[in-house]
Amino acid sequence: MSKIFLQDMIDDLKFEDLPANWNSFDLESFSQTKKLWDYQQKAVKNAIKVLWKYYDDLVDYQVKEDLEANRERKEKFFNWYKDNGLEENIDIKIDNRKRNIYKLLTEYYPLEEIPHQTSSGTPFQKGNIPHQTSSDTPLQKGNINYKNFINRMCFWMATGSGKSLVIIKLIQILAKLIERKEIPPNDILILTHRDDLIDQLKKHVNEFNYINETKIILKELKEYPEIMKQKTLIGLNVFYYRSDNLSDEQKEKIIDFKNYDNDGKWYIFLDEAHKGDKEESKRQHIYSILSRNGFLFNSSATFIDPRDIITTSFEFNLSSFIKSGYGKHIGILKQEIRAFRENEDYSDEEKQKIVLKSLILLTYVKKFYEDIKNIQSNLYHKPLLLTLVNSVNTEDADLKLFFRELEKIGKGEIEQEIFTKAIDELWGELRNKPEFMFEKDNVVKIDETIFRNITKDDILNYVYNSNTNGEIEILRM
Repeated sequence: MSKIFLQDMIDDLKFEDLPANWNSFDLESFSQTKKLWDYQQKAVKNAIKVLWKYYDDLVDYQVKEDLEANRERKEKFFNWYKDNGLEENIDIKIDNRKRNIYKLLTEYYPLEEIPHQTSSGTPFQKGNIPHQTSSDTPLQKGNINYKNFINRMCFWMATGSGKSLVIIKLIQILAKLIERKEIPPNDILILTHRDDLIDQLKKHVNEFNYINETKIILKELKEYPEIMKQKTLIGLNVFYYRSDNLSDEQKEKIIDFKNYDNDGKWYIFLDEAHKGDKEESKRQHIYSILSRNGFLFNSSATFIDPRDIITTSFEFNLSSFIKSGYGKHIGILKQEIRAFRENEDYSDEEKQKIVLKSLILLTYVKKFYEDIKNIQSNLYHKPLLLTLVNSVNTEDADLKLFFRELEKIGKGEIEQEIFTKAIDELWGELRNKPEFMFEKDNVVKIDETIFRNITKDDILNYVYNSNTNGEIEILRM
């Protein structure tokens, strides 16, 4: 696992010691019903500190500066990493096996460390790469120095920790920094990989706009050329698009990023749009190309690429989220879960016990929820059962087999002996108080009397919402 560098590098920078233009923001307010939590404000503060280091301390931004200033800024920023102990080679390696990546990157960045020679025996020099016109022409191996991509920061934040709110708050602050002439007046683009995340973004922006003077006006990226011509909207234009619909070719929904390049002067926010290997995925490079003369903000709950980890400015992943008391306690039991997989020789009894154990635990939790609800109705949410399966649409899909067992249990087609075995086997592990994930000092505690007294009627009542056995209906939406 690579080390987080950027967060450690800015740790000694005190937010309060930044110049007034950089620290005079309301970091808490968001909407009528939402305020940023302390950790969300910390994420925003860290982002501001990184931007100050990049745009002020290393190379002070000047209005209408040329692109050479930005190249110098990148180089100094990357050297700052090295001065703080970065020795890992994170350059982008490309060769003739990745022809499309090669052509994309060498159009914007110089290729370095090329061992091959021309037909005349003269080595290629940095930045002197001939354009390849034939698909049969061998391409040269080489590296793209990562200093070209270093104008970025990542937010490694757990699902449910409010990354969207942090993104919107940062956009508000970017607008203020632009107004104060502390950073370039680049356009802003949000990229995410699902329609529901776009809908969530719109909802949060509407909440934000209700109480804030500067209104964020969301526009689809396809509208960019026309809006840039008109410039009639009053407010802060922020563009959005599905990240998986960006490419280097134009189709119905797929758009060619080159039509929106804007000389690379974008502030780009990625919301869970980092999926895919960074050296293989063309889109990952497209995001960097679009923001090459701006800045890239990458937010996700799951980072595994070393470049994302190294450039993380704020880490609040699932482990930190739970340890800080914000997330749910997570316990993983060792009960057998292979019963529904293909080519596994399990009896119907074993499969039924697997489902029964899930329902027994759900019943136990719901019993406690009932007591908590009587104390204070909004103290705890109504428990639910989430089932993850390997297959859905096949003839013997895991999901189908799972529902088949649910149906049998609902009908009462279950022997008392099997039910008792399920209780005994499950208690055999629970009595040892298994540890919660990420919490060494916290364990799963189950009341044996309540647990062992769970009956089949309790399952009917708490899981099937019924007092009698019967048929169940499954709706496929």
